[in-house]
Amino acid sequence: MNIPIIDKSNYLKGLFITAKLDGKLNKQEKEILKEISDRLGFSRDFYEETVRNLLRNKYIKEEQIKFSSKEIALSFIEDALTISLSDGSLNENEKNWLQQISELNQIESQELNNRLQKVNLNSHQTSKSKIAIMSII
Repeated sequence: MNIPIIDKSNYLKGLFITAKLDGKLNKQEKEILKEISDRLGFSRDFYEETVRNLLRNKYIKEEQIKFSSKEIALSFIEDALTISLSDGSLNENEKNWLQQISELNQIESQELNNRLQKVNLNSHQTSKSKIAIMSII
């Protein structure tokens, strides 16, 4: 699938927001963000600068993100859940953020719950996270 540049930008921005919501940035989150940043074609310098300043950057705000297709939105939700659950739990800020994004992109709450179960199951079965965006690029 050819993903529009604006969707690539919003995808990565949304994942950075997701990672920032719990006020911590763990090693696994950084690895996932790096892999997705690379796959979406962003430079290593951009990624490193953003990660270095992520938790204190007041300009990365929790704006809602609308994607151009439901397929991209579902992939985003799955990757955002993978990041959120990398520390073992989904906190209220992360949950509310993902519900807002889901609603804006017309994703039913049942589909969000299905993705949550899928990510939970995958995280318990393997030590390596699966990146959802890989299935649509």
